[in-house]
Amino acid sequence: MEPKWLEWAKQLQAISQAGLTYSKDVYDLERFEMIREMSVEMMAQHTGADETVILDLFANETGYATPKVDIRAVVFKEDKLLMVRETTDGDWSLPGGWGDIGLSPGEVAVKEAKEESGFDVKAVKLLGVLDKKCHPHPPSPYHVYKIFILCDIIGGQPEEGIETSAVGFFAEDELPTLSVARNTESQIRMMFWHLYNQGEDVFFD
Repeated sequence: MEPKWLEWAKQLQAISQAGLTYSKDVYDLERFEMIREMSVEMMAQHTGADETVILDLFANETGYATPKVDIRAVVFKEDKLLMVRETTDGDWSLPGGWGDIGLSPGEVAVKEAKEESGFDVKAVKLLGVLDKKCHPHPPSPYHVYKIFILCDIIGGQPEEGIETSAVGFFAEDELPTLSVARNTESQIRMMFWHLYNQGEDVFFD
């Protein structure tokens, strides 16, 4: 589902990043810088974003290029799904964010649920590992794996966080406007499918 230009831009970025990390020859380094500039220009042309902003995103990445990991807490209460309203776009998502160094995926899900919704939760089960390129998200400069972890509420109360402006529970037939950069409708329906079909296999890709 990912457009070909985005696939090429990210591949060029990965090649240039590895080359800039491991190459020693000054001429090779110059060529890898040119490849990075090409990937930045491709992203800018197709997204309308400023090239300096895109370059800053890429420049933050060093070493061998690997996918980033986005972890989402899936929390049900009376057959309704916990969601938070994002301050960045005003739309709704599962509590979550980038994986943190030093924390396991389950620990990240617990932390993000507390910070974004106010609830204390316990990580219970892995529901899915999805490649963002295979789902209808908007274009992203990063290759991202999304991990969905079922969690149970063990305490706390609804409370907005630094990055969220509201907390709510939603039935499958009353979903709010979704923050599709973070989660798509099809992914949310996957989570409800797991609710109704407990014990089924983990989703992947």
